[in-house]
Amino acid sequence: MATAGTDRRILVTGASTGIGEKTVRRLADQGYRVVAAARRRERLEALAQAHSSVEAYPLDITSDEDVAALAEHLSSTGGLDGVVNNAGGALGLDRVEDGDVDGWRWMYELNVLGTLRVTKAMLPLLRAAEGGDIVVVTSTAAYEPYEGGAGYTGVKHAERMLSTTLRQEIVGEPIRIIEVAPGAVATEEFSLTRFSGDAERAKKVYEGYQPLHGEDVAESIEWALGRPEHVNVDLMVVRPRDQASSSKIAKKGA
Repeated sequence: MATAGTDRRILVTGASTGIGEKTVRRLADQGYRVVAAARRRERLEALAQAHSSVEAYPLDITSDEDVAALAEHLSSTGGLDGVVNNAGGALGLDRVEDGDVDGWRWMYELNVLGTLRVTKAMLPLLRAAEGGDIVVVTSTAAYEPYEGGAGYTGVKHAERMLSTTLRQEIVGEPIRIIEVAPGAVATEEFSLTRFSGDAERAKKVYEGYQPLHGEDVAESIEWALGRPEHVNVDLMVVRPRDQASSSKIAKKGA
């Protein structure tokens, strides 16, 4: 396992926007070789054009075939030193009694099974490299409930259990399992997706206080990856100063 700035090759999923895009840029600036994976090819190619150490790889993490093809590609082109499981998303704020089964299923497929597919496929590559890192970007929603959030908190709790259980299962191997759990992060698409494109409602989520930005979380991820190889950052919770919990935010004028 190499340390930061020594040409390590890191896969970042959900790399076309938000935290994923900022993580790709941050890691590239710090000397990593980055494989930027997401569904939107044109955005990935723009990242690759801006950073010579970034490779664009179109990927749908809900597809077994796509993930298997990525693993084969990485294996045949130099292997892998780490993966940042960042792809995910929320949909709706429906109460349990009104739960949208299809929406909940979409969140589970993307956040939980997508992370599972990628992690399973990348583990053999990290073992072949004799060490590496698996970062799972969850959320403070993985640790606390809030009204209307059962669908999203449920999948993030499951994603957290995936990472913490894996840490127990492979303890003793030179592979670190790192969880980064952000609070409120203002990105261009998270709340817009959650509210089905309602830009006004999405904007109100971040009014009256200073939320985190994607760069803040990307810096946290890069810091955790850069620790000496005997140091594992099991969990890093990163919130805005004004956020005490998912349901308690100090907003001006509120």
